[in-house]
Amino acid sequence: MTKGERDRAEARFNKAAKATEDQKSGKSARDAAARAVLDNMARLKALRLAQQATEPVQAAVADKPRRKPAKKPQSRPLGDWLSSQQSGGRRT
Repeated sequence: MTKGERDRAEARFNKAAKATEDQKSGKSARDAAARAVLDNMARLKALRLAQQATEPVQAAVADKPRRKPAKKPQSRPLGDWLSSQQSGGRRT
């Protein structure tokens, strides 16, 4: 094995070792970030529940009665419309 081949093999090995090390440290960083988010969510939930516990219970607001939609005027049957069009001088 020549010196050049040995250097390339060493570089390849070091590159693989560095990649696995980066992968491990990256995973731990992601885990720490996820843990921080979950802790913050739990803290905010506790604060929200404590605030809700101190507020008096509000009565439910009654909904306003809904108005019925206006009825559409009845349309004429198609036959009546066609006969009025013909008597008006239109070609149908």
